[in-house]
Amino acid sequence: MAKCYINGIGTIVAQDALLAADLYMPLTEHVTFAVQPDYKSLIAPNMIRRMARGVKMGIYAAQVALNEAEVTIPDAVITGTGLGCIEDSEKFLKTILDNDEQFLTPTSFIQSTHNTVGAQIALRLQCKGYNFTYVNRDSSFEMALLDGLLQVQQNEAKQVLIGGIDELSADTIKLLQIAEIIRSDKNTNAAVYSEGANFYVLSETQSEATYAEVLDVEIANSVSDLKAWIDTFLNRNNKTIAQIDAVVLGLNADFRNESSNSEILSFFPTQTILHYKHVIGQYDTASAFGFGLAAQLLKHQKVSKTFVYKDGNNQPKLVLVVNQNHEKDFSLVLIQR
Repeated sequence: MAKCYINGIGTIVAQDALLAADLYMPLTEHVTFAVQPDYKSLIAPNMIRRMARGVKMGIYAAQVALNEAEVTIPDAVITGTGLGCIEDSEKFLKTILDNDEQFLTPTSFIQSTHNTVGAQIALRLQCKGYNFTYVNRDSSFEMALLDGLLQVQQNEAKQVLIGGIDELSADTIKLLQIAEIIRSDKNTNAAVYSEGANFYVLSETQSEATYAEVLDVEIANSVSDLKAWIDTFLNRNNKTIAQIDAVVLGLNADFRNESSNSEILSFFPTQTILHYKHVIGQYDTASAFGFGLAAQLLKHQKVSKTFVYKDGNNQPKLVLVVNQNHEKDFSLVLIQR
């Protein structure tokens, strides 16, 4: 079975990607939109005008990852998203209401589907290989990662582009605040929200750009015994909790996550603990950033103190990325130096 390496990373989040990570600041607003890069540096201006924000973010982040990995056309494009291009979905629904369900143009509907980003990336690259989009709320990215890992390990593809994308829109923000998913003036116990695009190139071969090796991915909708679940996952890979050097955990301020997160933290008393949602916000595929943070830690053997929740092992070789939200959509990702 082939090994799987991370050879390229592209990121757009609520912090300026051009800033040093030391300058990342905790988010203070209830909702923070992603910092938009100079799209014209990688995407033709005539194409940008026709693209939704989520599509632009996805194409840009994907191209940055491909450039770093020195890959022109990947063998597969696999994406994950929680809400898809929700802004265009809202536009289409508003048009239905405003025009009494008549004289509708299909543009917004066509661009609103969840697989739009993956499709647009493939069209732009002229990639005619495997193309799939996973929509599974907070484990959407992990589903894409698992598929990409299997594609490489089973020799179905040599270079796989994977990513997670989610965007925000005005009406959805209001609805999620009413549902107490996004923090509001009336509910300060929910999470601060944002959006982003995080892409990676997975490859069967190492290169100078290689960050780390992906060993395994585990996904579960719900878990009754967290300790047993983690132990079983690690045992499957001939590892133990004691061998884990660092844990990347998606801590946020939502009170519904406190119980599970506290329990997970108790399993790793001596390990380095990293967190990231305080600076990039919560969204369905935010864990894709955490995956990249783990890869950065293994490659450079250090990360900005902005992301350090608790110091531990100074020379990490094995990192576990743990994600869950509202005690659902649990996932584990194991990567090593």
